Amino acid sequence: MKTLKDYIDKLNSLNFKNMYNNDFFLTWEKSDDELEAVFTVADALRYMRERNISTKVFESGLGISLFRDNSTRTRFSFASACNLLGLEVQDLDEGKSQVAHGETVRETANMISFMADVIGIRDDMYIGKGNAYMHQVVDAVKQGNADGVLEQRPTLVNLQCDIDHPTQCMADMLHIIHEFGGIENLKGKKVAMSWAYSPSYGKPLSVPQGVIGLMTRFGMDVVLAHPEGYDVMPEVEEVAKANAERSGGSFTKTNSMAEAFKDADVVYPKSWAPFAAMEKRTNLYGEGDMDGIAALEKELLAQNAEHKDWCCTEELMATTKDGKAIYLHCLPADINNVSCKDGEVEASVFDRYRTPLYKEASYKPYVIAAMIFLSKFEDPQDILKKLEERGAKRIFE
Repeated sequence: MKTLKDYIDKLNSLNFKNMYNNDFFLTWEKSDDELEAVFTVADALRYMRERNISTKVFESGLGISLFRDNSTRTRFSFASACNLLGLEVQDLDEGKSQVAHGETVRETANMISFMADVIGIRDDMYIGKGNAYMHQVVDAVKQGNADGVLEQRPTLVNLQCDIDHPTQCMADMLHIIHEFGGIENLKGKKVAMSWAYSPSYGKPLSVPQGVIGLMTRFGMDVVLAHPEGYDVMPEVEEVAKANAERSGGSFTKTNSMAEAFKDADVVYPKSWAPFAAMEKRTNLYGEGDMDGIAALEKELLAQNAEHKDWCCTEELMATTKDGKAIYLHCLPADINNVSCKDGEVEASVFDRYRTPLYKEASYKPYVIAAMIFLSKFEDPQDILKKLEERGAKRIFE
């Protein structure tokens, strides 16, 4: 059984100094040590909460959330993470703000940040827009802090953009690390990141891109599977190839779900829209062409319907490593005869993995809290030690 000292000792062996007073955009912009520091702090915070030790490091302050897409898990994970550290959450509803009246990004970013310590943004719908918007916000608050408008510079955490979903994929990764008993046991494990059928269109690319961009960092053999035409961003594939080469793993592609699942240690069947179609959709919205949007939606739904056989079945799961691969999903999944007639996964498969899936999701609040923690404290080891020494109870006894 690990102690808090074990987590502190691990942090002492890592170089993550560049995370201090910095932001979290994409996992592949972080070093291996920085990623491991996030995992370590996440586990340390969970360790303390499970032992009724308060981890409140702020007596006041705001965590600002902006969700430009619907969310359950990420929204509540961000709120939980902020609360865990002592921050109050305020959601920015752009429909009720002056954004609708033409307020600039720079002005909005400064006006919401007077007492904010973190800003979490989900902006995943339009190719070339979400990550760029997050950088605009960061540039604005940096300047606001430099000009003396803001007493502190809020940390930005990417809660999902058009390129990556770092909090989700880091939570997925931490779940895998625990399932296999440590990062050192991941090398050579096969991961199948596979497209799966959905009766809806336009699902973001950021989860499959985040998975191939992260899991190739650990010497794993990552396979990206999808029908012809369902490509992800080519630049992210290049990131995955480079990661695999450095880590001693591999990154391959296939148009066969069965090939990807065969002898896999981890499977991640998840629908997404083709990169080319998402680019086209972004352009159509930019032009205000709603007829074009409707036509594209009809076209993509018909295209999806040609691949209903891309489903995570009991038969496919039996072909995985010893028939016991870890099944991952960011949730909610499209479940056959439950949430839809035909979908990503058979009900019997999903039901068998329901508890592990919920455990997978439970890592996300701690991952987000760790990202904030490492940005706000230059010596997080000392802060963790002081929290333990203080011994304040989360629940009064």
